[in-house]
Amino acid sequence: MDNIRFILVMALLMISYMLWESWQIDYGPKPQTIVSDKPLVAGGNEIASSANANPMSDNAQTKVALEPSRAIIKIKTDVFALEIDPEGGTLRNLDLLQYPKEKGNSYVKKAYELIGLQEPERDLSPIRLFDANPENLFLAQSGLVASGNSAAAPDHHATYTSEKTSFELQEGQDELVVPLTWTNEQGLRITKTFMFKRGSYAVDVAHKVNNRSDKVWSGRQYNQLMRVEHSDKNNNNFIRTFSGGAIYTDKDKFQKIKYEEMADKNLEISAQGGWTGFIQHYFASAWIPPVDQENHFYTKALNDARFVIGSYSQDMNIQPGSEGVFNAQMFVGPKIQPAMEALAPGLELTVDYSWLTIIAKPIYWLLNEIYGFIGNWGVAILGVTFFIKALFFKLSKASFQSMAKMRKIQPKLKELQERYTDDRQKFNTEMMAMYKKEKVNPLGGCLPMLVQIPVFISLYWVLIETVELRQADFALWIQDLSAQDPFYLLPIIYGITMKIQQGLNPAPVDPLQAQVMKMFPIVFTVFFLFFPSGLVLYWICNNSLSIIQQWYITKHVLAEDERHHH
Repeated sequence: MDNIRFILVMALLMISYMLWESWQIDYGPKPQTIVSDKPLVAGGNEIASSANANPMSDNAQTKVALEPSRAIIKIKTDVFALEIDPEGGTLRNLDLLQYPKEKGNSYVKKAYELIGLQEPERDLSPIRLFDANPENLFLAQSGLVASGNSAAAPDHHATYTSEKTSFELQEGQDELVVPLTWTNEQGLRITKTFMFKRGSYAVDVAHKVNNRSDKVWSGRQYNQLMRVEHSDKNNNNFIRTFSGGAIYTDKDKFQKIKYEEMADKNLEISAQGGWTGFIQHYFASAWIPPVDQENHFYTKALNDARFVIGSYSQDMNIQPGSEGVFNAQMFVGPKIQPAMEALAPGLELTVDYSWLTIIAKPIYWLLNEIYGFIGNWGVAILGVTFFIKALFFKLSKASFQSMAKMRKIQPKLKELQERYTDDRQKFNTEMMAMYKKEKVNPLGGCLPMLVQIPVFISLYWVLIETVELRQADFALWIQDLSAQDPFYLLPIIYGITMKIQQGLNPAPVDPLQAQVMKMFPIVFTVFFLFFPSGLVLYWICNNSLSIIQQWYITKHVLAEDERHHH
């Protein structure tokens, strides 16, 4: 029974090692399946060949990406720099201006200067989501598909015209409108409008159909994202996050779709509202059709390991001489939950806490609230640690009291062990009798730990997934809470706190177990060297609070017992 704590710690170490192993297996290239660009929906549905299959040959696709023959339209707002290809009005080469790939560190710079070395170059260019480069191909496409005998409408291969080739959100201007036009000889005029708002990662997209022909025009709008398989190459090997497709419907709620699932079979779902998108660590992009509209969601795998996810609307009939508008919204940017929640139901779930969402969401809420008061994410982490400690105070108290009692009877246990070296069974019987007499519950120190494990794991995922912590400053040399400590000081401090904590706990009776336990601070320190400093900060704070609490309770329990004896 006294081995239960040792077993728990060993299990934790095993789990940690298994996690580390699985993180090391990065998303390797999957065997590529050759997929034909045949229509997706049976029964000759027009959307299939136009929207999600790509009728263009692969060579032409590469050519478009590499050498655009048209004048590309450049857009700049306070949060985006992107391009719109007049072919289809496709969004490409989108840079998130407020999110550089790497961040400089003034302390690291000074350290290099002190030893007379040149600091390694850092890539301060912004994160690029949509990308026209075939290696990282990622495009947002949208268009119209005519139904029945209606005149053909512009899909994502039709060429639009624009009055200007560059648009910029000016000082004092709150929104930027970019109109593109397309006409045919039958009197059909389409105006495709993009609207960008200051400070917003949402883009409004509308297709206005002006029917000047003498026939009813009938058709639908589709919106899709196309990308090659993506994995977070530059990520810390210790942090493995989901990269792939995602879909949300009222009926089935949030669902992730892996690239291999898209390669296996095409998705086909009809639902009202909802959204489709691609997610990766810290960032997401999604097409959001109008909430009151019936939509058909689809996925498809194309040649060259390209994947498509999107939706199309119901048909709209536009009488001769009248107009009709198809609307949609696109989100592309950092996964900041309050902003995403305001855009569409379930969009904030792209911040993926997996099965622990029910615990992780309140933790994120608390972290955000504390940050709102203090304005420092590192201090917010410390605040959350204090709160969790307070929440589990009663449990921890029971645990530490139990450990204090165990520590007190340690000499007697040693004596028993020496007396019954050859009779293990007798030793166990005597030990249980002693526990009963001294009113010690050997499990008392472990059960509270078990209860807290889901909370610790949830907090871990909150700290890993929260984009607000990316490159967030704490204090002194910790200038990015999502990166490892550049001087490895925090992991060393963590190791010291773990060692102190061990000194307050009863040592295992078994000498071999005692030796193994002594190794833990070193093992965990090495393990934590590569962890994001925000996480290590949490553990240091947690350990320090535990030490204070345990020291107080141990002293208190022992003093109380002394009084009883006198």
